[in-house]
Amino acid sequence: MLPFWISIAVLSLVQGASVAIPGAGGLGALRRLRGRRWAVIPPLSIVGFVFVARGAEEASAQGLTYLALVAVPLLAALALGWLAWNAHPPRPARALLVAPLFALAWADRTGLAGEVAALALSVLSCVSLGVLLAAVTPPRWLAGGIVAMAVADTSLVLSDLLQRPNNALNAARPAAGLPQLQSAVFGTAVMGYGDLFVAALLGALLAVAAGRRWQLRGAALAALLAGTFDLLFFFIDELPATVPIALALIILVLARRQGLSRRRVAPAPATAPQTEMAAR
Repeated sequence: MLPFWISIAVLSLVQGASVAIPGAGGLGALRRLRGRRWAVIPPLSIVGFVFVARGAEEASAQGLTYLALVAVPLLAALALGWLAWNAHPPRPARALLVAPLFALAWADRTGLAGEVAALALSVLSCVSLGVLLAAVTPPRWLAGGIVAMAVADTSLVLSDLLQRPNNALNAARPAAGLPQLQSAVFGTAVMGYGDLFVAALLGALLAVAAGRRWQLRGAALAALLAGTFDLLFFFIDELPATVPIALALIILVLARRQGLSRRRVAPAPATAPQTEMAAR
């Protein structure tokens, strides 16, 4: 069994990598659905989960387990064929890779290879959700939704309202030894599905609003902040892993604004010597 520090470090790297995977195009048909109201989905996904799960912990956890078992592979296939890595033109054949990943996750459910396969499916499904949400939400409002999700997550963790629903969800298992896809498990560490979702959402936002270069910067920064944030596990047992993603977003926004400001105030190239020579 892998030690916890290696396990959580790998999950933090995966969270950072989730920022780099989403593509930017191919969803122009969704523009007619564009609106600010979609920005409530990130924070609402956490708050809604807590209230639903606390109402009927075991039943809700089992229901979410089977929902993930069906939805995650389908969304992962969508990402592989159409939405990840700027897949233009679309490559539907890549969607077939979901089948061996699911088979491996099922066959080796308690082994590292199976956990990696299940983790890949979860990440890819989050990519699809992130790209779809970024396609219908104005960037400024989506950025606010990411920060609001981190604030809600932190509040629920600090008030100890998230631990019991999370424990119930992580313990829920589908029948017939089918893989658990409702959370990210690697070695001795567990990361919530929402923590991968918010990372993919940041990647989709950067891909749409800032370009590939900023997206890769965001991926590296998110991985660095997540790894640094993990040091707090020496003192506490549970952390809101959405916080490093929100911090990465804030840092990138400030850096980009500073860069744009510098461009605006850059002095124009001097032309006086040329004018003087012409006069002579």
